[in-house]
Amino acid sequence: MEVLIIDDELIVGKRLKPALVKMGCEVEVFNEPRKALDRIGEKVFDVVITDIRMDDVDGMEILEHVMNKSKRTRVIMITGYAMMELARQAMEKGAFDFIAKPFKPDDLRGVVRKAAESLNIKLKET
Repeated sequence: MEVLIIDDELIVGKRLKPALVKMGCEVEVFNEPRKALDRIGEKVFDVVITDIRMDDVDGMEILEHVMNKSKRTRVIMITGYAMMELARQAMEKGAFDFIAKPFKPDDLRGVVRKAAESLNIKLKET
């Protein structure tokens, strides 16, 4: 399963990538949302995990780009704020799910596993 992680905090991608690789995912990480948008233009991912709040480009803009490119892609939104309204808007615009910071890698793995099942992709048991 092809996964793209976008978060302007470097540590987030560094922590999440190994957890998803262990499940059998191929993972690309971007901490610059503009570069991630270019990559989304080049390639269709199964799952995109993006922070909602970033300086240059926000997660809602990422979500719109992904949905315009591929309705099949599952977008998981990360929010560091208790912003249920924004999360609800993201779900209305096509986000698959959201997860609130702080979270454990296992929490994310659970959501990614759900996304994989919805795409009929089998991941490794961890």
